[in-house]
Amino acid sequence: MSLKVSGSILDISLFKRLMRYVRPYTYTFVFVLLAAILLSVFSTLNPYLLKITVDDYITLKDYDGMLFFIVIMAIVLFMEVLFQFSFIYYANWLGQRVVFDLRKDLFKRMVSFRMTFFDQSAVGRLVTRAVNDIETIASIFSQGLFMIIADLLKMFIVIGVMLSVSWKLTLIVFAILPIILVATRKFQKAMKFAFDDVRTQVANLNTFVQERISGMHIVQLFVREKQEYDAFQEINEKHKKGWLKTVWYNSIFFPIAELSTSITIGLLVWYGGLNVIAQNSNITLGSIFLFIQLTQMLFRPLRQIADKFNTLQMGMVAVQRVFVVMDTDSHIPNHGTLEAKNLDGDLSFENVIFSYKDGEPVINDISFTVSAGETIAIVGATGAGKSTIINLLSRFYDISDGSIKVDGHNIKKYSLHSLRNEIAVVLQDVFLFADTIKNNITLWDPDIKDEQIVEAAKHIGIDSFISKLPGQFQYNVKERGAMLSGGQRQLIAFLRAYVTNPAILVLDEATSSVDSETEELIQVATDRVTKNKTAIIIAHRLVTVQKADRIIVLDKGKIVEMGTHKELLETEGGYYQNLHNVQISQKQESF
Repeated sequence: MSLKVSGSILDISLFKRLMRYVRPYTYTFVFVLLAAILLSVFSTLNPYLLKITVDDYITLKDYDGMLFFIVIMAIVLFMEVLFQFSFIYYANWLGQRVVFDLRKDLFKRMVSFRMTFFDQSAVGRLVTRAVNDIETIASIFSQGLFMIIADLLKMFIVIGVMLSVSWKLTLIVFAILPIILVATRKFQKAMKFAFDDVRTQVANLNTFVQERISGMHIVQLFVREKQEYDAFQEINEKHKKGWLKTVWYNSIFFPIAELSTSITIGLLVWYGGLNVIAQNSNITLGSIFLFIQLTQMLFRPLRQIADKFNTLQMGMVAVQRVFVVMDTDSHIPNHGTLEAKNLDGDLSFENVIFSYKDGEPVINDISFTVSAGETIAIVGATGAGKSTIINLLSRFYDISDGSIKVDGHNIKKYSLHSLRNEIAVVLQDVFLFADTIKNNITLWDPDIKDEQIVEAAKHIGIDSFISKLPGQFQYNVKERGAMLSGGQRQLIAFLRAYVTNPAILVLDEATSSVDSETEELIQVATDRVTKNKTAIIIAHRLVTVQKADRIIVLDKGKIVEMGTHKELLETEGGYYQNLHNVQISQKQESF
């Protein structure tokens, strides 16, 4: 779907698609429309009753008749208030229900996108789509669509009453009306483009602020405060200019609208007063009162309808942006029918080729097998393709050629959810949510009981540091686990993987950034967790992989060596031997 903005009032195809979310609330939608119609009728009826009261009772000094009509006007006023309340409440209710359902669908789509989408999308922009833009869509119903319908109905009724009372006074109103109509149309078209620019600048601002707050330690560590402040000033300036453009258009339009209304009322009083004094037409004092009120009722919606069109258009821009995300074709095909339950853990890569970009293979014709219960290690330089192998196994990306099999079945034949349930990964960069340790371990899975967590922590030997924390498993680690050290976060991630009881366990650089004490804890935990399970250990430091049944050495996306630690060390001039010697010499130099 294109993001190109047009000056049209409403994109019909987008609007039809949005209205699908209204279908479950059809009765409410119809009631709001009915309330809009009745509100228009009652709001126009009162000025007409005032005309009758002035002409037929006040002028003739019929106080009983005047009192009767005042009571009728009070009843009409009560009905107007009642339907105005119903209209406002249920229009907003409908808007919130629609965006509630729309936000659910959007988030459901987003959590199913492949990693490529998130690699190429700014987080702040996605947050803007899911939060700001969705709320803007709600205004289509609360302040846009229904308000426009109500205003248009009121305007048609007002014009009908005017024509039925005095066509001469109506011509005076019609003489000024084109000025308002032309100004409204030009204002609406200008604001369409202005609001689209505002939404773009809001997304840019959100993206910039989110990234800088997340990376604040880098900003301060490298003394980049001034440079980032200057960059923020530039983005903030564009945001300000975008909003000031809308203020400029408003400051031009609304004075023109007010002046036109005042001129029209002045002409009505002048012309109508002359006719009342001369008594040479059917224009009465009540008619003048009526036309003054009806003129305001006609012109006020015209002024407001421009603002409502802005709201409607701003909402449609937001609809367009949200649907662009929802229409993104970035999903891993999930057509598998096999359920990956109670897997043995046999694993094989057969001539696997994968590229993030066409023509630039990251994994190039890799083949290896892992028997159930076997522990293998994958080592190699940065960029050799180690972590990519794990991403392919979990189907975060689909391979270009070859096949990956688990228990003899191509992983594409398994349902995606069940496959990932059988694979647990401990990453180097641990992500913890701003929640308790317990919830970060279970990830809110109600099937994992407290007793299981405690037993698992004891079994792998990491319960000691948790027991020292305030609240223990109920300790809130704050955003991204800021209240824990890097090593402690790593241990929590290790326990998170263990309690799921996976068939395949992956440790991706799990000890690369921890202290020696924590590394010893993880080594003990690794031995206990990997026992009788298929395990893949990815590491830079060779000391962590010496116990593996086999070691696979990668270089530039290819397997260059394979064997046990002892066998690889005996390969003269081999990649592994050289890497081992380098690390040994570095360790000796550090002492």
